[in-house]
Amino acid sequence: MSYAKQTASYREMEVTNASKEKLVVFVFEQLVVNLERARIAMERQDIELRVSSLTRARNIVSELLSTLDFEQGGKIAVQLADLYQFMLYELVDIGQRGDIVTMRKLVNIASNLRDGFKGAAEQLGVSSLSAPAQTEAAVASTARLSA
Repeated sequence: MSYAKQTASYREMEVTNASKEKLVVFVFEQLVVNLERARIAMERQDIELRVSSLTRARNIVSELLSTLDFEQGGKIAVQLADLYQFMLYELVDIGQRGDIVTMRKLVNIASNLRDGFKGAAEQLGVSSLSAPAQTEAAVASTARLSA
């Protein structure tokens, strides 16, 4: 089995057995990775990578929006819904205009959300959450591959 297949198999098992809290952190990690990939693609004028990364990011944000529990989440769920809708609007706009400044702002928002959900999960006692360094490594590997 190749290293890539082993890594994918391990990640699949990790996700399958993850708690809800850990899954949210995984989703945000993937959002950050795809936003960073889109940013790198924009800087390099790589249209194919930009389009695929923005599409993945929009799909992730749409999934986050559609899975909000407004009954349990109350005001926080409403605020997250507003933020996710804002992000979706900006992602569509970035896809059309290629605004790198706005892209950096979205990366920052997603990173802060990931870190916030990670901190909340840790307070609930969920252990062995992936670190931001792993997200950065995934982005770096994409940057090398697309160079």
